[in-house]
Amino acid sequence: MIKILIADDHAIVRKGLKQILSETSDMVVAGEAADGRQCLELVWKNDLDLVLLDISMPGRGGMDILKELKHEKPKLPILMLSMYPEEQYAVRALKAGASGYLTKESAPEELIAAIRKVSQGGKYVSSSLAEKLAVYLETDTEKPVHETLSDREYQVMLMIASGKTVKQIADELSLSVKTISTYRARILIKMGMKNNAEITYYAMKNALVD
Repeated sequence: MIKILIADDHAIVRKGLKQILSETSDMVVAGEAADGRQCLELVWKNDLDLVLLDISMPGRGGMDILKELKHEKPKLPILMLSMYPEEQYAVRALKAGASGYLTKESAPEELIAAIRKVSQGGKYVSSSLAEKLAVYLETDTEKPVHETLSDREYQVMLMIASGKTVKQIADELSLSVKTISTYRARILIKMGMKNNAEITYYAMKNALVD
């Protein structure tokens, strides 16, 4: 039996995932977490086979939690679930130690297949993501400038590009306005840009936002 922890801040998503998993004979939901802190506590307390981890949770995001889990329990498979398209976060998640990456639009059959593969020690990526990874791993290709950003800076950059204000971003990430302003300043320096309009143009040109 594959014992799974679902970590997602949306109750309706957790309920939907539980429903899908309840229909398979070899999987059981051993716990649910609504935020990163809860997720870490449940991992320490329970003997789990796999964590289904949402990438965008309030407070400490899924990428932070992923790194801490991999540091503390390197053998525990973690399958990232995200509403974001693969090109936004998948490569970063896999580099940080995730065993796989699925968008929330994936079919239930794909989720089940991914869980089975990852729980046996394999990696799961879609065929389109496999192509992106192959391109990314070509050492002679020049890396895009957003690759220089930290995971949190990258997250803030995408939120700026989607038209959110510093205050909206601060509220969504449970961080202070001052902290977000600091991230924004670092993003502008690292990417050699002057304002939000340039960030937005860059993100659209590189298909990072719609």
